[in-house]
Amino acid sequence: MARVRTVRSLGVVGLVLAAAVTAGCSGSSSGPPAASHASSGSGSGSTTTAGAGAAPAPTESNPPGDIPDNQAYVAFRPSGGAFTVKVPEGWARTGQGGATVFTDKLNRVEIATASASSAPTVTSVGSEVVPRLRGRVPKFDGPKVSQVNRHAGSAVLLKYQGDSAADPVTGKVVRDAFERYAFYRQGHEVDLTLSGPVNADNVDPWRIVTDSFSWK
Repeated sequence: MARVRTVRSLGVVGLVLAAAVTAGCSGSSSGPPAASHASSGSGSGSTTTAGAGAAPAPTESNPPGDIPDNQAYVAFRPSGGAFTVKVPEGWARTGQGGATVFTDKLNRVEIATASASSAPTVTSVGSEVVPRLRGRVPKFDGPKVSQVNRHAGSAVLLKYQGDSAADPVTGKVVRDAFERYAFYRQGHEVDLTLSGPVNADNVDPWRIVTDSFSWK
């Protein structure tokens, strides 16, 4: 009988050890999948949240500085002036140092008149106007002077770049591209300066304005 009890005791111990080993193996194998599942669930959750919560950025039909294609234009003629020119309708108008200025957001049209004994030339603009602007326009750079033709006739075109005045609210400064057209007839010179951000596509609007210039 003692032998039987011993055998039974050994059998019970063996079963207990086997159960412990099985439980240990089961716990060990279940740990990594559970951790992997949590990690996967976390990644999936964050991806789903980002996809559902973040809307795509709206496409701008007119990037900053671009004048709309449907912009209307109105004729401007200074009091007693000998010329007319079309300017964008609805732009703010101000007088600055004898010049008339039209502005909207980041774009600007300046019209200045002066008496002159002779017509401006590529040489005179390069030797007289460029130095004057260099001392007045912040970070003036890249001047290019050429002779061009518009509907009103020949004009001297000066292209250059410079920094705009700082925005009074944000302090932001914009890098501007300038086109200055000098028209002349019978002792009268009209300087038409167009400016806007360097990356703006305003070729067509500026062509409309400069081609609209005419003497009266």
